[in-house]
Amino acid sequence: MLDNMSNELSLFIDSSRAVMPLLLKIMGGLWAFNLFNWAIGSKLNVLGIVPRKVYGLPGIIFSPLLHADFTHLLFNTLPFFALSLFILSVGVTQYIEVTVIIWVVQGILVWLMGRRGNHIGASGVISGYFAFVLAQAIDRPSVTTLFVGGIALYYFGGILLSLFPSEERVSWEGHLFGFLAGVLAVFLLSGQFQQWLAYIKI
Repeated sequence: MLDNMSNELSLFIDSSRAVMPLLLKIMGGLWAFNLFNWAIGSKLNVLGIVPRKVYGLPGIIFSPLLHADFTHLLFNTLPFFALSLFILSVGVTQYIEVTVIIWVVQGILVWLMGRRGNHIGASGVISGYFAFVLAQAIDRPSVTTLFVGGIALYYFGGILLSLFPSEERVSWEGHLFGFLAGVLAVFLLSGQFQQWLAYIKI
């Protein structure tokens, strides 16, 4: 049993190393995009989510890429990097699927139900990744998912507090809807849901 646990963790570490170059490119792209935005006076921030306004719809796609300032992006970088690594280590395809579900669902929900204002930042996607990692440990318990879930909860458990109203300028709705989207992603990508889809097609 110990050998199996050790082998599974070794595979996780090897997979993490393999996807590291890709993840570094993603992070580099995020930082480059924001540096460019700041260099032009943050003019791209108009592409954030403005709830229930037609001109706010592009924010569903662009808002997670935009950050108010250096501090905003810096504080999002570590959890985005770590949680992305946890999901990427299982496979690039899964990471893309999870990201698309969380990105789009949380964006739509913020546009439909968010407070008035301009919602920007990757925090909603980060909350979704966090929820996905935790929910996956429950839905598909294994040495790796439990190990990763435990690390995520220990280091990023504060995300749970961000799901409720706090500071006026913090989009807690984005955090909450991102978290719910992460749980939804586990369900949509689960074997049971795939079996249900196959049954419906029949």
